Amino acid sequence: GDLGTSRIYRNNVPVTEILAPKLPVSVKLGSLALIVALLLGIPMGTLMASGFLGVGKALKGKTVLDGADIAAFAQAYYDGVQKRGKANPGERTLLDSLKPAADKARELIDGGCDDIKVLTEAMYEAACAGVEATKAMAPVYGKAFVHREKLKGVPDQGAIVGSLLYKALKETFA
Repeated sequence: GDLGTSRIYRNNVPVTEILAPKLPVSVKLGSLALIVALLLGIPMGTLMASGFLGVGKALKGKTVLDGADIAAFAQAYYDGVQKRGKANPGERTLLDSLKPAADKARELIDGGCDDIKVLTEAMYEAACAGVEATKAMAPVYGKAFVHREKLKGVPDQGAIVGSLLYKALKETFA
């Protein structure tokens, strides 16, 4: 499908070896970007890989992450995807879950919260709210645009993918 699910099941990538604990975060994210691009293909794989590459640059040299780094992750991921795809929030895309998550992380960090568990839970909730908001948005791109009448009241698939990224972060730091 458009999200590359058929490729995921056909490929067997040794992710655990590539993401070995002794490697810096930026190296792990660069490797993850390559895996995502190969497994998901175009366009979702390219967009997500661009997000991970942006995060790798933002967290260069880090081996351990704190709350500010998690907020930097969210903003850099959003920026990488937005720069590559050239879409904007409100256009019923992946960005509609990424932007609320990044904004929530920044809001909490600016308010003095550095608790990664609290941050990742709030980021996931914000991403889910972004997914919900896409139900009322008119699609601007891709197959969603072609089938826009059928999609009224249905959440955007790309935005759902973005929320799943933050669900995984939340579960990782639970």
